[in-house]
Amino acid sequence: MKLLIDFFPIILFFAVFKIWGIYPATAVAIAATIVQIAYLRLKVGKVEPMQWVSLGVIVLFGGATLLAQDENFIKWKPTVLYWLMGAALLFGQLLLRKNFIKSLMGTQVQLPDHAWRTLNWGWCAFFTVMGCLNLWIAYRFDTNTWVNFKMFGGLGLMLLFILGQALYMSRFMQDKQQEPQ
Repeated sequence: MKLLIDFFPIILFFAVFKIWGIYPATAVAIAATIVQIAYLRLKVGKVEPMQWVSLGVIVLFGGATLLAQDENFIKWKPTVLYWLMGAALLFGQLLLRKNFIKSLMGTQVQLPDHAWRTLNWGWCAFFTVMGCLNLWIAYRFDTNTWVNFKMFGGLGLMLLFILGQALYMSRFMQDKQQEPQ
């Protein structure tokens, strides 16, 4: 259910884009994100900081898209989010000496500190590359290709990256021996 809630705005954006175009899709994405945040606040009681940032970015860039009738603003939205996430991880690691990846996953997975640092740097690099890739697709291809990349390419690359991270983490995880009964 959480996965559906997380992808609710992008799924609606994609569907509306395919039927009515970029401007109605942008308006729906703004509204869907507001509904998503309201739902999380009312039902779950908590909205993650990155979800608030995402709301702010979609309202800002989506609003600029609608007001200026210029689709370039909405095309920047994923890049801004990717770069903000990467910058937050970098800021935490270098300035706060805190590994936010470990903070998120450390209760479920036990890894040595050097592995957590590698994961953190990997995510920083991934978000940086994804932001650049989004802009490259946005300005080298038509809007339909960009929307398809946003829906399938970006999510597919994220899934592949997560699988790669899981393989990396598995090197450091020890099998738990089952006790004889």
